[in-house]
Amino acid sequence: MSVCVAVTDNREGQAALVAAGLEAAQLNVPLVAVNLTAGDLDTADIAAHVLLEVVVPAASSLDEVEQVLQVLDNRPEITRLVVGVRKRSPVGKAVLGSIAQRLILEATLPVLCVRATDG
Repeated sequence: MSVCVAVTDNREGQAALVAAGLEAAQLNVPLVAVNLTAGDLDTADIAAHVLLEVVVPAASSLDEVEQVLQVLDNRPEITRLVVGVRKRSPVGKAVLGSIAQRLILEATLPVLCVRATDG
């Protein structure tokens, strides 16, 4: 059993990473962080006793959602996914895709949605 988090390059991604770290610590299970950012992850808020594995998807023709789904498909020990979400305008919903929305709809396991705090 382990927790997976899709970490995007924004406040919502960092909030998801922190929440996933707390979830993994509470359940006493490993944390798999799929790094969808352009750089390194800030893992300072993850408890020291949490076994953390950072997965950096290889460059491929797959988009971010497909890369996360591929990790989930290849790791049967993952029992939940954590994603960061934010409110989007009606135009944003119609025109722009959302990694979180697609993962919520396409993942075959429970998804914990985390909102970044204001500020």
